Amino acid sequence: MSTGVTGTGRAQVTEKTLRQDRWWLAPLATFTVFTAFIVYSTWRAVSNANYYDTPYLSPFYSPCLSTECVSGSSDFGTPIGFFPLSPALIILIFPLGFRLTCYYYRKAYYRAFWFSPPACAVAEPHGSYTGETRFPLIAQNIHRYFWYAAMLVTSVLTFDTVLAFRDEDGDWGHMGLGTVIMIINVTLLWLYTLSCHSCRHVMGGRLRHFSKHPVRYRVWGLASKLNVRHAQYAWVSLFSVALTDLYIYLLATGQFDDPRFF
Repeated sequence: MSTGVTGTGRAQVTEKTLRQDRWWLAPLATFTVFTAFIVYSTWRAVSNANYYDTPYLSPFYSPCLSTECVSGSSDFGTPIGFFPLSPALIILIFPLGFRLTCYYYRKAYYRAFWFSPPACAVAEPHGSYTGETRFPLIAQNIHRYFWYAAMLVTSVLTFDTVLAFRDEDGDWGHMGLGTVIMIINVTLLWLYTLSCHSCRHVMGGRLRHFSKHPVRYRVWGLASKLNVRHAQYAWVSLFSVALTDLYIYLLATGQFDDPRFF
């Protein structure tokens, strides 16, 4: 028996949609941007080169924990022995897993890549719908655990940003354009991470009496305000992390020198 938009209890409309606007622009833009980011990040992750230029470390390779890391890029030591692949692959699984299971990103790539559905009031081409109850989509339920990992990774990137105030000799007092870019990037990453739905739930989603937990209630309120702009933070932080890596790549390949303010 047909279900969904083709069910017997629904109006029998032969057109795929009655919308007159350019509804396809949003999923097309999402598909284009996501594909470009996937291609770029994959290239940078597997290249295993040009990810560190004192004192800047690419967010794709932080923290660099392999013994194969470039000298000076391992601020937390090298607890992982010889790793035949790029050290970025050890780390990227956590921030990418966080974004892949993100509630907003699910909506975005479900529409853009799977047409499930392509847009509101547009019929999807699939004949059945199981939601996130079966493999592989049931794995989306581990999003909250990726949020904990994202908190740790973002904290490490914050530490990297602090280290970006050192010069080539390790002395404090350096500030270049790269430092500013890293500050902007880590700020946007924090806004994206703290505006997460899982963050809001952890802060106060399971409380029955806010009056008994005034501190958690206040934090929950702040997370709720950030959550309103979660989609915007998801987009801008995606651009910022790629642009930060690109800037460090250009420095490491000698395309130009980092402009210094002091």
